[in-house]
Amino acid sequence: MVCSSPLQYHTEAVDGICHYCGNSDKWYISCPDGHMVCDSCHNQQTMQRIEAIILETRSTDPFYIAEQCMDLGILPMLGCQHTYIAGGALMSALKNEGTYTLTNDAVREVFHRTGKQAHGGYCGLTGTCGIAPALGACIAILAGSKCGLDREQRLTMELVARVVRAITELTGPSCCKGQG
Repeated sequence: MVCSSPLQYHTEAVDGICHYCGNSDKWYISCPDGHMVCDSCHNQQTMQRIEAIILETRSTDPFYIAEQCMDLGILPMLGCQHTYIAGGALMSALKNEGTYTLTNDAVREVFHRTGKQAHGGYCGLTGTCGIAPALGACIAILAGSKCGLDREQRLTMELVARVVRAITELTGPSCCKGQG
């Protein structure tokens, strides 16, 4: 993103400053020259395009919506943008289909919740692809789940466990694209 060098993925956090916004933090991804870019700056341009597609589509097919987003030329091979595509495409399709009374605010809520748990490179550091919490956010909204609710929270956790298992079965080091 900064110098086009191949990215280095670290097993321990490295102190650094975002090349674009100046945010100082500990990072797990950099280039060989030490350039670091925070998730917010890294995702900003692509997320604007993803959100536009997802919020403006009238399709009821989540796979079609996801494919429209995946065809964006600016979408990186790997990255948390894929988590927003998964959750956003599902919620937008359900909103457009009409069985659930959903608005674009529900889709934006999925994006917000996903952003709290999906961070670049964390799949390899924590063992959870960000697509699992993105789809978990969808079912939580649909079921009305929140901390302390028994049935709704269990349903959400069960879905997330199944999603993680499915991702584990089909991927290797590139869960964003579902390839191994």
